[in-house]
Amino acid sequence: MAGAIASRMSFSSLKRKQPKTFTVRIITMDAEMEFNCEVKWKGKDLFDLVCRTLGLRETWFFGLQYTVKDTIAWLKMDKKVLDHDVPKEEPVTFHFLAKFYPENVEEELVQDITQHLFFLQVKKQILDEKVYCPPEASVLLASYAVQAKYGDYDASVHKRGFLAEEELLPKRVINLYQMTPEMWEERITAWHAEHRGRTRDEAEMEYLKIAQELEMYGVNYFLIRNKKGTELLLGVDALGLHIYDPENRLTPKTSFPWNEIRNISYSDKEFTIKPLDKKIDVFKFNSSKLRVNKLILQLCIGNHDLFMRRRKADSLEVQQMKAQAREEKARKQMERQRLAREKQLREEAERTRDELERRLLQLKEEAQMANDALMRSEETADLLAEKAQITEEEAKLLAQKAAEAEQEMQRIKATAIRSEEEKRLMEQKVLETEMLAIKMAEESERRAKEAEQLKQDLQEARESERRAKQKLLEITSKTAYTQAAGTSSSSVPPVDVPSFSILGDSLPYDFKDTDMKRLSMEIEKEKVEYMEKSRHLQEQLNELKTEIESLKLKERESAMDIMHENAGSKQNTIKKGRRAVCI
Repeated sequence: MAGAIASRMSFSSLKRKQPKTFTVRIITMDAEMEFNCEVKWKGKDLFDLVCRTLGLRETWFFGLQYTVKDTIAWLKMDKKVLDHDVPKEEPVTFHFLAKFYPENVEEELVQDITQHLFFLQVKKQILDEKVYCPPEASVLLASYAVQAKYGDYDASVHKRGFLAEEELLPKRVINLYQMTPEMWEERITAWHAEHRGRTRDEAEMEYLKIAQELEMYGVNYFLIRNKKGTELLLGVDALGLHIYDPENRLTPKTSFPWNEIRNISYSDKEFTIKPLDKKIDVFKFNSSKLRVNKLILQLCIGNHDLFMRRRKADSLEVQQMKAQAREEKARKQMERQRLAREKQLREEAERTRDELERRLLQLKEEAQMANDALMRSEETADLLAEKAQITEEEAKLLAQKAAEAEQEMQRIKATAIRSEEEKRLMEQKVLETEMLAIKMAEESERRAKEAEQLKQDLQEARESERRAKQKLLEITSKTAYTQAAGTSSSSVPPVDVPSFSILGDSLPYDFKDTDMKRLSMEIEKEKVEYMEKSRHLQEQLNELKTEIESLKLKERESAMDIMHENAGSKQNTIKKGRRAVCI
């Protein structure tokens, strides 16, 4: 019995010593995590566990956020987790987000993980239109987001439509212009191609450097009332407190930089802002919700502490982180250079390989051509051999004919000797024949003359006969006509009239323009290299704004768009100390 009681007491003691736990879900901008927490843990215990898991050392920018009755609240570090007004159902959900924003992202954000979380959060705020962004700046920011995700633009990989599923522009900007998704993608891709060589971290940093110049960047807005009961907006950010008209969140009506505020007091739902300059009136305001007042006070204290911290020498921890960051950056730079050299060598090797392959293919083609030529040569040699054989046979025939011709020539010579006498006799006969022909020609001529004389005599005889007949007719005309006289017709030869034809030759003339002007100079076109963005970014934005202005639908312009066109720069009012990034 005693043993049973002792055993039960020991079990109860063990049960009491065993810590009770509960499950917590942490949602970051790109991941979800779950932890088992002890019930006695304070907010700092959970926050440190999350930061260690993420490898985050710049913890002062972040916090664990939750929602209570549609009001945002942040986990307090010195208070137990379960003592907060959080849902008791497990897992208890918190959002790990940036609570405070740096004045200059390039100088203050050291770790890559810090920069990446800020990039994701600011990008979401712009796309959700919680931070107003002009259309031309939206396109530029989208191009850096694409560079951070996809790396350098490659036309062979990044085909048309590769951004179709990406959310890159606020819906307000898309609806404001008569532009298709393909037209937006074309403009984003054009700028994406200019960011060649930037790593993901560099592209995200360029994104944040542009985003931090937006009027609503890093500002927490709260609805308040002044002493007269007028509704106003209070903006709390890294530079100070700003009072806005509820309809205009871009340009503050008045601002209180942290270094010009002497004191901020909170009592009975009323805040009092006392400037250092006693000539400036004290500003009082209040909010109807206690939780909102507590949140305003938290943000004021946290932002003021960071504001003062920035103006002091870096702590040993920050110096160590910056030194490590510089070493890491140098290591990455060397690694990028090494990879770039390897890439260059690989590309050169590939080009050499391609050249060798091309040369090998060329040699194969030349070998094939030589082989074909050899085959043709062999065929030609066969034909030539056959032709040589035929020629040889013909030569034999010709030699035989030549021998026969020689024999014939000898026979002819022998015959010629015998015929010499016959030739002489023949020549004599020819001569006699010629003499005879001459005599016959002379006789023929004589006879022709005699014939001509006979013709004349005949003509004269006929004329005498005609005259005799005429005389006889005259004698017999006195008697009756008994006989019809025969008539003779004489033909008069036609007289040929020579005809003349004048041929008019047309002389063609070939006129050649020898006076044509020649070009005196050639125009060289140089492609303007991509200049430093910090100097020419505004020109690019203005160019894009001008390009798409004609497609803008004026009736869809929101009040925020109109105010942005008329508003001054946030930098002119509250960021005199900030290093400007030109856009």
